[in-house]
Amino acid sequence: MIDNRVKFRHLQTFVEVARQKSVMKAADLLHVSQPAVTKTIRELEDVLGVAVFERDGRGIRITRYGEAFLKHAGAALTSLRQGFDSVSHALHAEAPPIRIGALPTVSTRIMPRAMTMFLQEAIPARIKIVTGENSVLLEQLRIGDLDLVVGRLAAPEQMTGFSFEHLYSEQVIFCVRKGHPLLAKQHPVFSALEQYPILMPTRASIIRPFVERYLIANGISSLPTQIETVSDSFGRAFVRSTDAIWIISAGVVARDIEDGTIVALPIDTSETKGPVGLTVRADSTPSMPLAVLMGTIRDAARQIAAS
Repeated sequence: MIDNRVKFRHLQTFVEVARQKSVMKAADLLHVSQPAVTKTIRELEDVLGVAVFERDGRGIRITRYGEAFLKHAGAALTSLRQGFDSVSHALHAEAPPIRIGALPTVSTRIMPRAMTMFLQEAIPARIKIVTGENSVLLEQLRIGDLDLVVGRLAAPEQMTGFSFEHLYSEQVIFCVRKGHPLLAKQHPVFSALEQYPILMPTRASIIRPFVERYLIANGISSLPTQIETVSDSFGRAFVRSTDAIWIISAGVVARDIEDGTIVALPIDTSETKGPVGLTVRADSTPSMPLAVLMGTIRDAARQIAAS
């Protein structure tokens, strides 16, 4: 662990003395007294347990321990300056928009809460949020048209070059309108599925393989009437006005279930559970506004999981 006695002034003073090879010149550049520079270097040496400078005639020279430490101290100062610059740029300059790809599972539940918290930070950043099929969003992320995708973990072959951060797990559910005939029946739901229109995720959607395996495992190889869609607005309107059954990620209809307009059928779909999180390019470094937004998404996910 880094000793908490090491402060920014220790690194700054050490690097400047090493560059100038003179306590006097370093003191002039740092606008402090020579005794103050000497004291700061001695404090650093006490923490390190070794001498970083030694006398060389009338001057000084850096020791081999000092040389080893200089590389890291210089990198630390550079990183800090870049951090300060990024924050200053984000707060005072016109920056490009933060481009987020959000799958339907988080668009209606996580992102509104995350954006509310982000706006409270008063960061003058433009946010662009788009939704769509997972494969489309990942391709846009890969070519740089998006900065972040929030949703389910993709298949391994689609994750090359990406980094995924798990936030929570979510399962697929079968849901219907309030008062649907299936809610009153006592016989198994699966035997009656073919009597109703089925809203299915599209074949390119990330949850489609989970749904297909689940149906096959429960003896259903095909359904006569299927409507494929990733539109949560269409699905919500269609299910509320018909006897259709909507097969969808639980997060998409969580609020509808809470207010009672949509009801989950009483079947165990726990085997369709999968991780939901943040996907970014592995070689990218988030800008300050994006890092803050990612933080609010994490906080929103934790709050929803806790509730």
